Amino acid sequence: MHNVLLQYATVLILTAFVGTEIIAKVPSILHTPLMSGSNAIHGVILVGSMLILGGATSNIQEVLGFLAVILATLNVVGGFVVTDRMLEMFKPRAPKAKETPSDEVAQ
Repeated sequence: MHNVLLQYATVLILTAFVGTEIIAKVPSILHTPLMSGSNAIHGVILVGSMLILGGATSNIQEVLGFLAVILATLNVVGGFVVTDRMLEMFKPRAPKAKETPSDEVAQ
């Protein structure tokens, strides 16, 4: 049991380092499509965490399952918010209205 836990911790730490290195080198033009794919993955994680929570048999499993559902939900919602904000950057801005001579007279 102790050996398996050590293996899981090692995999978790290595994936955190590798993921950070990969994401840091992604150009910003590719960020939005990657974020959309990431949202899909997090949606699958959310469904999986709900299935695990549904099969919980002890209090600690229920607490950890509930925490997993909350964190996965925050991740999905946050991903969509970030993607929406990034897509807003690519929309053309409305031109500013020019002042007309009647505007100057009214002031």
